[in-house]
Amino acid sequence: MENILLHYPEDLRRKAARIRAIVFDVDGVLTDGGIIYSNSGDEAKRFHVRDGAIIRPLKEEGFITGAITGRSSELVEYRMNELKVDFCFQAVKNKFSKIREIAERHSLELDEICYIGDDMIDMASLEAVGLGAVPADTPNYVADVADLITKAKGGEGVLREVADFVLAAQGKMQKVLESFTSRK
Repeated sequence: MENILLHYPEDLRRKAARIRAIVFDVDGVLTDGGIIYSNSGDEAKRFHVRDGAIIRPLKEEGFITGAITGRSSELVEYRMNELKVDFCFQAVKNKFSKIREIAERHSLELDEICYIGDDMIDMASLEAVGLGAVPADTPNYVADVADLITKAKGGEGVLREVADFVLAAQGKMQKVLESFTSRK
């Protein structure tokens, strides 16, 4: 899996090697940030299947996973339950406070947390954690505080790109791939 790692500088690889939890925003990270309302007021969001597909392998490799979002949505609750993430906090106004709470609850140092966000509300968390990542279409002033800018835009596999990198940096990606390619 060295080919994945070739795209990242050594300092980022070292940061990724320490990660034990991957925490992510929803709107603008797992989705493209758009919200669709029907005439009856129902909400719709589009999630990328590859982001969801990486959750199980992450959990099998011992990672803590979960979402922190500033909005509240039944769709998000449904999707996070479907993915079986460890936590989903909605309507959070101070995400960094929630990051500290997660660290304490799971006996983590901040530098063992990867946080993926895309907007102003995410900036303190992006700066504080061990690996702060943002989608390619994040505003520059937010991207400036992150360690990693993905090639993917929000809703186009951002979580998957970051997770693949973290798994590769920890030497776990090959095991994950073999779990899908073995013919038992």
